[in-house]
Order: sequence, then C-alpha cells, then structure tokens
Amino acid sequence: MSVSSFQALVQRFFTDRLLKQLGASPHTVAAYRDAFRLLLQFASEHLGRAPSELRTEDLDAPFLGKFLDHLEVARGNCTRTRNNRVAALHAFFQYVAISEPVLSLQCQRVLAIPSKRYERGPVEFLTEEEAAALVTAPDPATWIGRRDKALLLVAVQTGLRNSEITSLRRQDVEFGTGAHVRCIGKGRKMRCTPLLPDVAAVLKEWMSQQDGKPDDPVFPSSNRKRLSADALQRLVSRHVATARQTCPSLTAKKVTPHTLRHGAAMALLRRGVDLTVIALWLGHESSETTQIYLHADMQLKEKALAHATPSNVVPDRFRPPDALLAFLESL
Repeated sequence: MSVSSFQALVQRFFTDRLLKQLGASPHTVAAYRDAFRLLLQFASEHLGRAPSELRTEDLDAPFLGKFLDHLEVARGNCTRTRNNRVAALHAFFQYVAISEPVLSLQCQRVLAIPSKRYERGPVEFLTEEEAAALVTAPDPATWIGRRDKALLLVAVQTGLRNSEITSLRRQDVEFGTGAHVRCIGKGRKMRCTPLLPDVAAVLKEWMSQQDGKPDDPVFPSSNRKRLSADALQRLVSRHVATARQTCPSLTAKKVTPHTLRHGAAMALLRRGVDLTVIALWLGHESSETTQIYLHADMQLKEKALAHATPSNVVPDRFRPPDALLAFLESL
C-alpha cells in the first residue's frame, strides 16, 4: 500500500464509517480518537516515523500487543481501559478488512486479539466526609480554584460521567425553581439531574463571573476550551492530594473522576432512594447495573445481618481421612 493509505483509512474510518454510516455518538468518536492518539504516538516513537508516514502493515497483531502492554505497564491503565482500546482497534480493522481485502489476513489476526478478563472488585467510592474534604481543597482565591470547586461540587452531587461533566455547556444549566443540569449520556439519552440549592448557588456564582456564549463549556480549561479527560483526572488527583492532609482516610483510596460518580450513587442509596430511581439518576440502561452499589456498602450488609436470626450451630472442622485429601485441603 502507498504511504498515504493508512492516513486515508483512518480519516475515512472516522468521517465515513463512524459518523456517516454508523452515526456514532460524540462520546464514541472521542473515545476512539483518544485510542488512536495513543497508538500513533506509540508507533511513531517505536518505528521512528511520523504518524502520517505509518503504514497499515506496521500495525500487525504483535505490534498492537506491545502497544496494549504499554498501556497497562507504562501508562498504568486498568484492564477495562485496555479493553476499551481493543474495542477501538477491532472497529478500525473490521473497516480495513472491508475496504482493503488484501489486508484481510492481518485484520483477522488483529481481530483475534481478545479482551482481557479481570476481577470485579468492590466499587471504590467516597464517603460524605471524604467528599466534603475534597470539595474544600481548591483555593477559592484563584480562577482555577473557583472553577475546580464548582466542578467538584457538581460531580459529587450529580454523579455525572466524566464526559458529561466536560461536555456540559452553559445552556445546559437551569437555575431558579427546580435548578438542574441537562446532559446527553450513553445511548444518546437526554436526562436532567436536579441540583441542591447550595450547589446551584456556587455554580451560579461561578458562571456569573464568566463571559461566554450558550455553547461554551461550563468548566473550561485555562485556554477557554473544553477540558480533556486527562486534564480532569489531573484536576481530581491534585485536589485529592490536598484533601488527604485533612482527611487521612483518602490515603488508602485510588480516586478518579469516576469515583465521584460512585460516591453520588452511594449517598442516594444510604438515604433510602430506590435502585430504579438511582439508575435513572445515573443514566443506567438497567437497574441491574446499579446493583453493584448494594455489594459495595458494608453498612447496608451490617444492617441486614442485624436482622438475621442466629443459627446456634456449633462450628466443627473437617478432618480428611487420607493424606492425599489432606494435601488437597491444604491448597
């Protein structure tokens, strides 16, 4: 293939395949875009060529395997993030297989790269005390501090996804009676999330200090553009480090922007809000997804245990009658 073929394939994949043929959502396009940014940077560094000079043949299954290892080892991405990058690669090489049959064997090998299985541990979330320490960490004397305080308050109270927070526009916020924010979540579903009076007051004060058009982001970067996913992660990490000085329990937790979403869900659950309502609040497709919060809360489990009837069974210990069985029991 010619040198420009890979560049043309990538461009057609995003413009023709994703946008025109599939009608992919902006969130999907952004996720695939980020995956290719990382891939092109990795390939450029390891192959010694500019991204526009790469060939499709360069990105074979072994090379992509090294890229996925790089994501987990060097960048510290979790397995779920790694699997999301695999999904982007699969989508692209499915398109390449259709567009360039001569590369079908390479595409088959790439499509055979599996998603990695992983253990689903308990959901990490912030308690109300930890969330309070986090939202007071930004310095209100600075522009960035005021922005971050308003952003963290909205994130902790509403449980919006990372992309929903960074995509929030000025026209998506309503104040007054029934103050709320509007966002388009997964599946292109529009939902409205109410704001508590104190959160609405801080957000209104922040927005009143900013000049902007209705389409401008509520929480812009320093150059007045939309915050990137990495910038949001750095923002949260920076203020978590500050909050740890007054709230030591944060030291044992790995806090990401998504952790704030989990904290909002847990706060609703502990107040007795029904799981179906929490699912609607968070924009989940099914309330079954929301059941992960039932497993995460030890307080709820302890309350359930308090209502249980003691079994009054005397514990006994199994004693294997055979040496081989004893060995297996010791494993």
